[in-house]
Amino acid sequence: MTRSGFVAVVGRPNVGKSTLVNSLVGTKVAITSSRPQTTRNTVRGVLTRGDAQLVFVDTPGLHKPRTALGERLNRLVHGTLAETDGALFVLDASQRIGPGDRLVAERLAASSAPVVVAVNKVDKATREQVVEQLAEAAEWDFAGYVPVSALHGEGLEPILSEFLDLVPEGPFFFPPDVTSDQADEQLAAELIREKFLERLRDELPHSLAVVVDEIETRQSGLVYVGASIFVEKTSHKGMVIGKGGALLRAVGTEAREELERLFGAQVFVELRVKVEADWQRRDHALDRLGY
Repeated sequence: MTRSGFVAVVGRPNVGKSTLVNSLVGTKVAITSSRPQTTRNTVRGVLTRGDAQLVFVDTPGLHKPRTALGERLNRLVHGTLAETDGALFVLDASQRIGPGDRLVAERLAASSAPVVVAVNKVDKATREQVVEQLAEAAEWDFAGYVPVSALHGEGLEPILSEFLDLVPEGPFFFPPDVTSDQADEQLAAELIREKFLERLRDELPHSLAVVVDEIETRQSGLVYVGASIFVEKTSHKGMVIGKGGALLRAVGTEAREELERLFGAQVFVELRVKVEADWQRRDHALDRLGY
């Protein structure tokens, strides 16, 4: 008899949720960045091991919203928690437990799903910091507590063991060889956005959205990817393009190289930059941009 279940991966912004999901699944299914609020959609990473399948649902970081986009991201997390068999609550071992972490803990305590706490980034923390976090988190009385380093792949097996024991009997949700549910368009859009995140300063990373308009395999076997980059202000357009188009070319080149590895074919990436004024605060614009 097979077993399967969904696990929501939750926490405040920038605690390493996406990196942890990638490490648990064993391949890159979610983009990562040192910028807070990198994740804007739920991304499902699938791990099939023997007769069990775990579907890890990477979620945006729960935070105090300042825009309509922020409100939608929080609702997305709450909706995900209501539909999963368990939750993986990620803390940053290198930082003290704060109000944002406690907000997530309260939300998880009110749900019926079993919760495993991952104290992540132990590679950046002292032993004393890790022990202190584990002791403080233990007061929440969740199902399990595991120190991990998602970046270096340490502590993953105890997390998997916890959830493999928790998931109920049932059929697999995905074929055994599938590692993600993302469509090619969504995957390409997120990879392109990832390449911008570390290159942009101030508010620009948060006010940038990417929509892939077209993916087409030409007769030659070349995969054409056409994408639109949306910014909120005309002044941002030049920053995203860069001097003489340098930034746009650099992003296009990095995205092309990664997409070629994923698609196993030669790829041509065409990027167009457009202005969509205050899109984070306008429901109609959020709908059109896929949020």
